[in-house]
Amino acid sequence: MTAFFTRSWKRLSWAAALLALFLGAMPPAGAEGIEVKSAALVNAEDGYYLDAEFAVALTPALEDALNKGVPLYFALEFDLIRPRWYWFNEKIASSRQQYRLSYNALTRQYRVGIGTLYQNFGSLSEAFNFLSRVRLREIAEPDALGKGVSYTAALRLRLDISQLPRPFQISAVGSRDWSVGSDWHRWTVTP
Repeated sequence: MTAFFTRSWKRLSWAAALLALFLGAMPPAGAEGIEVKSAALVNAEDGYYLDAEFAVALTPALEDALNKGVPLYFALEFDLIRPRWYWFNEKIASSRQQYRLSYNALTRQYRVGIGTLYQNFGSLSEAFNFLSRVRLREIAEPDALGKGVSYTAALRLRLDISQLPRPFQISAVGSRDWSVGSDWHRWTVTP
């Protein structure tokens, strides 16, 4: 009887170890970070426009810093490239937009700024809804892309650590809590 319990316990502990390893390898539900949900280059009469949507979720450390008054800067980067087999790729268009997300404790409002334009929001989720949607941002002139030619578009949104106050920049280097950003999302565009 003792041998039976010993063998059963060993099998049970082995199964528990495998289950713990499997659960540890899975990303947590509602993981923090930025993910590209959709991206497209829209052709209009007066040029080509970017239409994109992101899923944005801050880490607890970033949300805590934001709520204590540290502004967060996000960089939206876009490249449009014509691949060439005989030479280096040709960069047709490149764009970078900076967003500033801040919290005002006095008014209890979040503020998203793009350049000199600002908009206030009552909650962080409302601010993220605004920040996560890029609509009709002009990328290229109407004659910049040739008909029937394939281009590669690349897009990403990331936290710009270089805009943080210096003490936060030092602690952000190599920290998973402070490195929030999407991978480059690439797709083919053929006008």
